[in-house]
Amino acid sequence: MALIITDECINCDVCEPECPNGAITQGDEIYEIEPGLCTECVGHYDTSQCVEVCPVDCILKYLEHEESYETLHAKYLKITGESD
Repeated sequence: MALIITDECINCDVCEPECPNGAITQGDEIYEIEPGLCTECVGHYDTSQCVEVCPVDCILKYLEHEESYETLHAKYLKITGESD
């Protein structure tokens, strides 16, 4: 996973419907990103849609678990059932 939602999340609900993979869900305290479903919108859009719509900029790259474009694209292919 290369994106994480920080504690600054205000639970505004604008990010969840923007995720094409359904990777964002309401957690106990704040919204959370499911690492196995997050592709940073690779395969769908040029930019991460959740980051684009977040009004408090609380969705950041999780540098400790950064994934390459190739890894994210492979995950996109697996999730969607598409092939190259």
